[in-house]
Amino acid sequence: MKHNIYEIGLDQNAANYVPLTPVSFMARTAAVYPNRTAVVYNDIRRTWAETYARCRRLASALSARGIGRGDTVSIIAANIPEIYEAHFAVPMAGAVLNAINTRLDAEAISFILSHAETKVFLVDPEFAEVAERALHIAGRSDILVVDILDASYEGGRRIGHITYDEMVAEGSESFEWTPPASEWDAISLNYTSGTTGNPKGVVYHYRGAHLNSLSNIATWQMGDTPVYLWTLPMFHCNGWCYPWTIAAAAGTVICLRAVRDEAMLRLMKEEGVTHFCGASIVLALIVHADAALKEGLQTGIKVLTGGAPPPAIIIEKMEAMGFEVTHAYGLTETYGPAVTCAWHPEWDAQSPAERARLKARQGVRNLSAEGLMVADPETLQPVPSDGQTIGEIFLRGNSVMKGYLKNPSATDEAFSGGWFASGDLGVMHSDGYVELKDRSKDIIISGGENISSIEVEDVLYKHPEVMEAAVVARPHERWGETPCAFVKLSAGATVSEAELIAFCRQNMAHFKAPKTVIFCELPKTSTGKVQKFALRERARELEMQG
Repeated sequence: MKHNIYEIGLDQNAANYVPLTPVSFMARTAAVYPNRTAVVYNDIRRTWAETYARCRRLASALSARGIGRGDTVSIIAANIPEIYEAHFAVPMAGAVLNAINTRLDAEAISFILSHAETKVFLVDPEFAEVAERALHIAGRSDILVVDILDASYEGGRRIGHITYDEMVAEGSESFEWTPPASEWDAISLNYTSGTTGNPKGVVYHYRGAHLNSLSNIATWQMGDTPVYLWTLPMFHCNGWCYPWTIAAAAGTVICLRAVRDEAMLRLMKEEGVTHFCGASIVLALIVHADAALKEGLQTGIKVLTGGAPPPAIIIEKMEAMGFEVTHAYGLTETYGPAVTCAWHPEWDAQSPAERARLKARQGVRNLSAEGLMVADPETLQPVPSDGQTIGEIFLRGNSVMKGYLKNPSATDEAFSGGWFASGDLGVMHSDGYVELKDRSKDIIISGGENISSIEVEDVLYKHPEVMEAAVVARPHERWGETPCAFVKLSAGATVSEAELIAFCRQNMAHFKAPKTVIFCELPKTSTGKVQKFALRERARELEMQG
């Protein structure tokens, strides 16, 4: 064995090694900036010292009830202070946080409560009814149910054994929490919004949460004391790790129960918001908001958008309003965004439309990701960097999940070949930037030619009367499949199906243009993604009806 002088007497010890944990960010900020405003929600304004004390109290109360390492604490709540505090208090107690999608039905929630073996369930009054049904279906009378009381919310009712504030009052603000035994320990559990079958439980580790939280600051150039508006659900990939990020940056979180254009734009002005994250639908909501709501809005607010790829025209319109838009890409399995469209100053000289086109690309890997490639899913050979050849997007690094809870076969499949297989199809450009083309199940194959639904949607969004658009495959006897567009028009719009199809044919290859246009409301998930599985089913029904 080769002699290595750097392994002699140079061991890990308490002085030189502490497992990484994002909980430490709040401890530092509360010590350094105790009087800075940490959390704002309606009439509530709390400092970092107060917020840290509340988190330690809740952790203390959980610990006193025997909640610790390996135990699951579930929460169903809007973006209110309690779910923010849970991101710190639950891991302080050593337990695992499971933030539940607020749009799930009782059956799905009951599955999660059982599959996660939940010990404590924190419930926002807005979701008390569905939570109570879920508990009944699951037969989980053993779960400690904690009611979150919100004085500003009218409605809901108590279903629990104790209130959140009573739990906080029970605990000690001098509670001595400790880092995890290992960085590989689970910090949170997030369930994928599967369209068929039961959702998969994605397990995050402390190391990934810590590194991704810091990567957010550097990647987005957040600077000191950002003021962050919560439009992205905190249940979605733990809010892309931004609960921990804002604590690290000693910023301020502005909580918001419901995403509405009036509330968003008012808070941006009143609170001096500097940053927010949101899906394409949130950007569209702002773009189409009444002009009076936008009056007096400051310029330079930074927007990080992901989820469904935003059309270039939406980015262009947001930037025309003075927002600075950054495009990101990721999945639940990658703690949210792992890829960001890093900007080059020389691109500033491009036209607004060209800048928007460049920004609509997904981009390059974040600091916490170690590898990104577009490759053949069978051979794992990278595709040419020509911006044309389609392959599957693969990622690796510390910002990839531990795996799927109680599902070793799905975990092995996801990590086959030493990469995480995203299931998304894209191309690699010559400058090393990835561009998403479709989910593998969403690509449209017409007459043997691949058609990106995203490309067709991008053209539809350029029409001035189109507010929302989604394109799926419709079965076709001759061509196999043809593009079918589902469109929501702006208020008062009168454009016809024939006119929209003609518009698309003028702006793209004719074979890519939709052959069918359906005007309707688009079904969405709670994170703003269009439920294309439902639209595909409607398209199949249309074909069956002739």
